[in-house]
Amino acid sequence: MTHIIHPGPFPADFIFGVATAAYQIEGAVKEDGRKPSIWDAFSHVPGRVHNGDTGDIACDHYHRWESDLDLIQSMHLEAYRFSIAWPRVIPEGSGAVNAAGLAFYDKLIDGCLQRGLKPFATLYHWDLPIQLQGYGGWTNSQTAHAFADYAQLIARHFGDRLASITTLNEPWCSSILSYLYGIHAPGEKSIDATIAAVHQQHVGHGLAVQAMRAETTHVPLGIALNVHSVYPADNTDQNIAAASRFFDFHNGIFLDPLFKGHYPESFIDALGDRLPTGWQDDLSTINQPLDFWGLNYYTPARVKNAADANFPAAQQLSPTKDCEKTDIGWEVAPSAFSDLITTLYANYELPECYITENGACYNDEPQDGVVADGKRISYLSTHLDAVFKVVNNGLPIKGYFAWSLMDNFEWAEGYRMRFGLIHIDYATQKRTMKNSGHWYSQLAENHSNLK
Repeated sequence: MTHIIHPGPFPADFIFGVATAAYQIEGAVKEDGRKPSIWDAFSHVPGRVHNGDTGDIACDHYHRWESDLDLIQSMHLEAYRFSIAWPRVIPEGSGAVNAAGLAFYDKLIDGCLQRGLKPFATLYHWDLPIQLQGYGGWTNSQTAHAFADYAQLIARHFGDRLASITTLNEPWCSSILSYLYGIHAPGEKSIDATIAAVHQQHVGHGLAVQAMRAETTHVPLGIALNVHSVYPADNTDQNIAAASRFFDFHNGIFLDPLFKGHYPESFIDALGDRLPTGWQDDLSTINQPLDFWGLNYYTPARVKNAADANFPAAQQLSPTKDCEKTDIGWEVAPSAFSDLITTLYANYELPECYITENGACYNDEPQDGVVADGKRISYLSTHLDAVFKVVNNGLPIKGYFAWSLMDNFEWAEGYRMRFGLIHIDYATQKRTMKNSGHWYSQLAENHSNLK
């Protein structure tokens, strides 16, 4: 294990927090008027999720939110990033509003404020109401407009109490991972559906920002992107070209419309004819000024030329045997984190940034009440040091949210992969603070003493 770095000191206004997502922790999928999401359906299909796991109960946060917020408060943290479950608030995706769903998030947000925690809300962390999937989900412009109506409701109802609102979390996952690779709900494998979903998510984001700005002018609005840090396998022309294609397809088709007002030329040349009719007219809607953006980072992508060198073909390599990896098999590379942030600010006109997710999967279990997850501490410390370096270089990184507050339903991996600072015994719902949680708490306390 590498030496533990004690990063900082960060600027006094830098925020430390933790992040979760509704379907991964809440459970209570049939309570108080909530209707199914695409993940309820997907996780109940045999073979889609490891071990047949579902989010039916998850961490039972719906019933344990008060004690969970107490845990966050006890960690000396300033902010809690959570997602609002669309099917809990507007169960069919559009139309009737569920008062009980709003009431739950009223309690959660007020509970944050009572504990001195800034509530950072995300509108969409992949739990699309299943009724909308019946119309094609994110491939249909109807979903984009329904999302804007949902966003307007959230801004109207909660806007006076929220520290920020994020529209979409990782649209790469809810398009490419969900419609091209078929790994996430709804589990399709279609390039046409993928490109339609990418575009309509962009439109939904833009419409949502417009709708929320019409309701409130003081809540910061943004989006969270899992931008890939891309490296060619070597410096051959073929592999450099492959890395460029990979960047344009996996990053550029998200970054460029949002921050430059157009799609990458390479994408339009190869696949532009698959975009929805009239897509050009949507670009001004998509390219909304944002108050911030969120970066989710875990691991780099190393790629080489594929046999088919047409766009976007590139082969992502598995980590080598000798490199450090987490228990989910992802390479540990904190220098790639700082390189990525630096590169993005050099190439895009970006607003200020929050690291909205960063963390590591290590599946340590309690021994005599202690979870000695030293590798997670090492991961967090080296990655926070990477953030500290770019902040010191003048880049506007305003906060860091560790993923995750607690072990949870890790999508297609079910419950076998653990990212939490708090260990969950899923049989008993017992929470045990890991050593990494204690370490992060101490870091946050030291930071708060500087204020």
